[in-house]
Amino acid sequence: MLRIHPDEPEPDRIQYVVSCIRSGKVVGMPTDTFYGLAVDPVNLRAVESIYELKSRQKHKPLSLLIANPGQAYELAREVDNHFDRLAERFWPGPLTVIVKAGSRLPLRSTANTGNVALRVPDAEIPRAVVEALGLPITATSANLQNAAECTYASCVRDQLGERIPLIVDGGPTPRSLPTTIVDLSAGGGQWQILREGAIPTYAIALALQQ
Repeated sequence: MLRIHPDEPEPDRIQYVVSCIRSGKVVGMPTDTFYGLAVDPVNLRAVESIYELKSRQKHKPLSLLIANPGQAYELAREVDNHFDRLAERFWPGPLTVIVKAGSRLPLRSTANTGNVALRVPDAEIPRAVVEALGLPITATSANLQNAAECTYASCVRDQLGERIPLIVDGGPTPRSLPTTIVDLSAGGGQWQILREGAIPTYAIALALQQ
């Protein structure tokens, strides 16, 4: 367990987390919804370890956290104005947007779907890690399959403490609802809500109609 200040993350501690991720380790850390499991998405062995940890089905892609909307254009392709509107309105925040993945991401990191799920969290710790790492990090929730999501580091320790080498304790997360997931991967102005979470569907529809 490594304590990091949630609002003013200590740079030396962030660098330690980054060194762990660079070496292929899985790190539990807080986001603005639940605690998540962070690895380097380009390290396929690290990505595989998350699927094994959670007994996650291999066809389900992992969502990625980025530090700012600009990073999305480096990771995605065929991004349209629907994406721009959602990013401007809801990021940083609990919105995950699925778009077509660019060539920078290995196909395995997209669960062979060719799509990538991105979001900018409203949480200083993961954004600081992404900026220091220079890459996005995975953000799947830090819990065992069919177990409750964690809003405290101690919950992650209880569920996964024997399976992951580092858990960042950034205090309780500010929300107890998951992200809302919007799928824009079909292109052509089409969109679909795959999961309604902290942001209601009507708010997404309103933003896309403007």
